Amino acid sequence: MSGHVIAVSSSGAHTMAKPNRERIRLLDGLGVEGDAHQGETVKHRSRVKRDPTQPNLRQVHLIHAELHDELRAAGFDIAPGQMGENVTTRGVDLLGLPTGARLRLGETATVAVTGLRNPCAQLDGIQQGLMAATLGRDEDGALVRKAGIMGIVLAGGDVKPGDPIHVELPPEPHRPLEPV
Repeated sequence: MSGHVIAVSSSGAHTMAKPNRERIRLLDGLGVEGDAHQGETVKHRSRVKRDPTQPNLRQVHLIHAELHDELRAAGFDIAPGQMGENVTTRGVDLLGLPTGARLRLGETATVAVTGLRNPCAQLDGIQQGLMAATLGRDEDGALVRKAGIMGIVLAGGDVKPGDPIHVELPPEPHRPLEPV
């Protein structure tokens, strides 16, 4: 499975939207250089309140451009970076990846997938109803979270639009993604 990077985004402030950049630099074990969520321990404010010493499993947020396509078809005006993602992808079934899958982005950067992003009410600040639009139900009625995946940086490097994405699956049995 392979795809490519559509856009890269980062913000030094805790804002929902992240401005698009020409490139971002991933730092080993830390995340996106200069991003508010960079660090070995949690940086998401709600998680810091609960336990600031827990490991940061949310160093990099990736969203598939196919979700943006789906949301635009449903009447939402969404652009890369607007939902807080650092990397917007195309051609990789992010939500279908197992925990521990590795994504090689560009020449050297590698991200290990840790889990699903749990959509939050801040999405409705972008456009009313957006949070609900990022949630669905599967054929068994189980909740499906579509707002992307989270990961940690195993190997650093620059990532830019147009870079290839190569997926390496972990050994079986695969563990499905859970919210982190």
